[in-house]
Amino acid sequence: MKIILNNDVVHLGEEGDIVTVKDGYARNYLLPTGAAVIYNKANAAMFQQKAEQIAKRKAEKRAASASLKEKLDNVTISLVVTAGESGKLFGSVTSQMVQEALLKEGFEIEKKKLDVPTHSIKMTGTYHIVAHLYENDKATITLNVLSEADVKAAAKKAAEEKAKAEAEAKAKAEEEAKAEAAAEAAETTEAPVEG
Repeated sequence: MKIILNNDVVHLGEEGDIVTVKDGYARNYLLPTGAAVIYNKANAAMFQQKAEQIAKRKAEKRAASASLKEKLDNVTISLVVTAGESGKLFGSVTSQMVQEALLKEGFEIEKKKLDVPTHSIKMTGTYHIVAHLYENDKATITLNVLSEADVKAAAKKAAEEKAKAEAEAKAKAEEEAKAEAAAEAAETTEAPVEG
């Protein structure tokens, strides 16, 4: 069936494109959701009149996509998950989890546009997630999958090091205070008495 797309449809085309799809896909999904209209002379003429507006929207989408690509290429997100000692996760990291982490960073990307390696991550480590943006633009996001136990151990170690540094600083301050007090005491005993 020949149709004209009202909206951008992933893996099919963009607004205003004339495409041929299977009849069931058109009747059961594209036409009822308003994503497309049947191709005929009236609809083709209507889209021909809107061609300038459609081209303007496409240019805006390209600019927004290029800007988003620059930002996403520099993004590193971390997910803390439960894992065994060998680094194998209890469960897996999916595109839904990556989407939620990106949303917390202020990036709203559909999960179907996120390409997670092997569709789900099952080990701790660093991964590169590809985000399919507008047209052929792709951004690469760095994802660190960390074990809950490792994060807790690192936090405990950091807390211990901080406490040790504070104790050393306090001891040093006390020694300096004693040395200052001793110096002042020495000055007062050596000072000549006027008379």
